[in-house]
Amino acid sequence: LAMFADIFRNNVHASGVVPQISLIMGPCAGGAAYSPALTDYVVMVDKSSHMFITGPDVIKTVTGEDVDMETLGGARQHNTTTGTSTYLATDEADAIEFVRELLDFLPSNNLAEAPVTEHEQELELDDADLALDALIPDSANQPYNMRAVIEQIVDDGHFMEMQALYAPNIMIGYGRIEGHTVGIVANQPMQFAGTLDINASEKAARFVRNCDAFNIPIITLVDVPGFLPGKDQEFQGIIRRGAKLLYAYA
Repeated sequence: LAMFADIFRNNVHASGVVPQISLIMGPCAGGAAYSPALTDYVVMVDKSSHMFITGPDVIKTVTGEDVDMETLGGARQHNTTTGTSTYLATDEADAIEFVRELLDFLPSNNLAEAPVTEHEQELELDDADLALDALIPDSANQPYNMRAVIEQIVDDGHFMEMQALYAPNIMIGYGRIEGHTVGIVANQPMQFAGTLDINASEKAARFVRNCDAFNIPIITLVDVPGFLPGKDQEFQGIIRRGAKLLYAYA
């Protein structure tokens, strides 16, 4: 337990100072699971990564519930349901490649600048640029894909999305504009009409705070009808948890 305390303390002291990335390549159970949760990015491998505080055997003994490791804390579960994981890798090679690409966008610490790549600015408008004028439908009830907007804004149309499978009604990720790293937060009208709910608010808030810590400018693309109405959202704390997004931006 003392060693866990040292690890957690180091995670906390490094938070916002250097980027912290966790790769979960196998089982991560008990107290050890808290360390990845304290880092900035968690990458898990489909079908082989598992993360939980209490394992299936203990749950069976204490509560009588039958649950397998994949259902309890599999990579897909943490990418779609809990939001603990940043990326669902198909295999270990894919996980490592994701981290390599991610590091290209991030500074080495909070006093350094993010890597800048050479990019020739295109001043002439092409057909894809002009197509943006017709992308947003005249009807407010007709959805459109915000990814098309993002890909037209960033260099080479490359957008590295984070937590793509969790709270898909808001998109977060990194891109470059004229070679400089930018963080992007965008409502996605294709999902729940782009409304903000608890999960989307917390997802975006953490990303904004992370960009702020590492001096990465943020581009926000807004097309949102408001917060998702309903008693479930109210009872689960939409006021308190939704305020996290306001706090992060302010």
